Amino acid sequence: MRTLVLWDIDHTIVNAGGISAEIYGTVFHRFIGRPPSTVAAMAGRTDLAITAETLRRNGVEPTPALMSSFTEALADAFTARRKEMADRGHVLPGARAALKALSTRPDVIQSALTGNMRRIAMCKLAAFALIDFFDLDAGAYGTDGIERPPLVKLAQERAAGKYDEVFTASNTVLIGDTPHDVRAGHEGGAHVVAVATGATSAADLRLSGAEVVLPDLTDTPTVVQAILRA
Repeated sequence: MRTLVLWDIDHTIVNAGGISAEIYGTVFHRFIGRPPSTVAAMAGRTDLAITAETLRRNGVEPTPALMSSFTEALADAFTARRKEMADRGHVLPGARAALKALSTRPDVIQSALTGNMRRIAMCKLAAFALIDFFDLDAGAYGTDGIERPPLVKLAQERAAGKYDEVFTASNTVLIGDTPHDVRAGHEGGAHVVAVATGATSAADLRLSGAEVVLPDLTDTPTVVQAILRA
């Protein structure tokens, strides 16, 4: 039986250099004709949720047509600024080694469970030369749904369809850095390994219910063991 390992991206394995909020503001300005007074909180949330809340906070109704156009424009903007993102951002300590170690195991399938829409996830992973560690067909993304918990089941279904295996809470592990990731795993059907590499402290991640909390990904054997034991 293989283990489906689902990685969050932002502040779990990469720091994109603060470019995301800038891009949201730029795209909003292009579509609405003025800069936004505020951009919704992003950590642990999907692009659909961030886009809808940003529009509403600025007095704009997030119609289906606008949401579709806005998110496509976001993906185009990330793609256009991929090199800048690579220059400004970085892979978080230990992330590449952990991904590489797991990629050598025939009993592990690595994919993404991220609030980024798939095109943006691909852009970020490619910018930092991490994309080859992932089977992105077995993941779920920020335009697959507003909330994160249902994305776990969707990723499991996609992995099951590709690998002809059953993936449940018994053989699915989600790695993330926010309480949103922890909730997604618990409500969606996955064990959780939380890393305190974002804005949430290790203590708060424990309070949110994560089974395992690591300070970071720098100790590769400990990271691999935590994921496979989870």
